[in-house]
Amino acid sequence: MSQQPSCHRSSSSPSRYHNANESLSRRRFLGYAAATTLAGIAGSSSAALPDAKKIVVGAHPWVYAATQPQYDIFPILDQIFADMRYAGMAGIELMHTALHPANAVDRIAALSEKHRLPVIGTSFGGAMWNRKEHDAVLNDAERIVPLLAKLGGRTLGTSVGAAGHVKTDDELDAQAEVLRKIIALCESHQVVLNLHNHTYEVENNLHDLKGTLARLPGVKLGPDLNWLVRGGVDPVRFIREYGSRIVFLHLRDQKADGTWSEAMGEGSMDYVAIGKALQQIGFQGDAVIELAHPRGFQITRPLGESLKISREFVRKALGY
Repeated sequence: MSQQPSCHRSSSSPSRYHNANESLSRRRFLGYAAATTLAGIAGSSSAALPDAKKIVVGAHPWVYAATQPQYDIFPILDQIFADMRYAGMAGIELMHTALHPANAVDRIAALSEKHRLPVIGTSFGGAMWNRKEHDAVLNDAERIVPLLAKLGGRTLGTSVGAAGHVKTDDELDAQAEVLRKIIALCESHQVVLNLHNHTYEVENNLHDLKGTLARLPGVKLGPDLNWLVRGGVDPVRFIREYGSRIVFLHLRDQKADGTWSEAMGEGSMDYVAIGKALQQIGFQGDAVIELAHPRGFQITRPLGESLKISREFVRKALGY
């Protein structure tokens, strides 16, 4: 398969502000920015659903990371924030590695304020099925989650890691054990963990995901709808079956031959049917556009333009 778009790559080595007054000011800004951005979006779209103002449509920077050494977006955060604001996004989901540098919080907070682009959350991942990796995964989570909270982020999109084989019961036990600890850490910082899937969680009749849900019946979901398709799962059926757990979405499109489209709306996924299913379950979470391109793909337009096209498509197809 082509290079995976999601940046939930674990680093085996990896609201509030610096004081109460700064915390209050920061969170007021984030809430104001989200509210005013969404109000503008809802007011400009006659297709918006009655509760569309509650859905934050943002973007994830994987398509930028894929062009960078070690997938490191920190050096190009200025471009990413500017492009996402230009595209009309109401928030950004970071990659957790962007929070590793010592000055990350201050720099990201400044960019968030400059571009009026709130931080929704961050993606996160690790080999949680492997007990030998638990200390490294937990250390990274303990470092990242408090920083995310300082930025006003409210969600941790978490991937449990691919084992390269169908996971055993013991491996599923292991990933549930570490997830419980990360969930508790998130709750202590008012952050909600959601399970973000690639293909490995949903292949083999959802073996991996069902194994986690059986062990963590209260865990929330943040499905990537395109990875569902690539894993042989109908996203409409998935939404209807697991709708009560879904608090987050990753959106991407692909062509009939299975290759990723340059922007959403230029592929063949039936997002109108997906939108109807989301309306039926009363979805009220965040929806994040995560573009990806095949390895070696030559873009025909700036990434900001593809994000803008995608944002318009989500408004028309989903009503958000």
